[in-house]
Amino acid sequence: MSSASKPALLRECAPPSRRDRALHRAFDILCAAAGLIVLSPLFCAIAVAIKVDDGGAVLYAQDRVGRDFRRFRLYKFRSMVAGADREGLLTSAHDARVTRLGHFLRRHKLDELPQLFNVLRGDMQVVGARPEVERYVQMFPVQYTLILRDRPGLTDPATLSYRHEDEMLSPTQPEHQYIEEVLPEKLRLSLEYQQRRTFLSDIRVLLRTAFPPLG
Repeated sequence: MSSASKPALLRECAPPSRRDRALHRAFDILCAAAGLIVLSPLFCAIAVAIKVDDGGAVLYAQDRVGRDFRRFRLYKFRSMVAGADREGLLTSAHDARVTRLGHFLRRHKLDELPQLFNVLRGDMQVVGARPEVERYVQMFPVQYTLILRDRPGLTDPATLSYRHEDEMLSPTQPEHQYIEEVLPEKLRLSLEYQQRRTFLSDIRVLLRTAFPPLG
């Protein structure tokens, strides 16, 4: 997407009103708080399992770019060996850095659950484009200028379409494929949803996230 298209995009993607922001924030707090309470036994079980699996840290934190390009620390249950990100930011199928338990957590997206804390803190919202590391944000400034008018989210249609993203990436050139194919399409889907999202559509996205189709 060229920089010449920026004015048109800015007109099409009007920022949320103050009232809409307040309603979304109240919904996010309610969902995150309820999720943390209901899932607290699962959080404890995963933490114990990670410790038993390899004895390492339970949580993994990474800098991501949030609303208005402010950085924040995103949290996950650790699914890779310590220091794995020094060998690359992306994972592909059969990545040797993923732990035995990590494969299970990633397959079922359980490693993402600690981001409910990010939602509660106000770093993220429940439904919105996934937060990205600064390296990739800088490669798509026009799209992220629009997307980051609001908080990044736990899930959106792009997230659902690329639910098994690691299995799509080439083991030999994952970053090239991600930059040239995957991320541009995810940004297109996120921007498209941003223009037409409603409260009811957000509920549908949440239900599709929580109850993915079988097969």
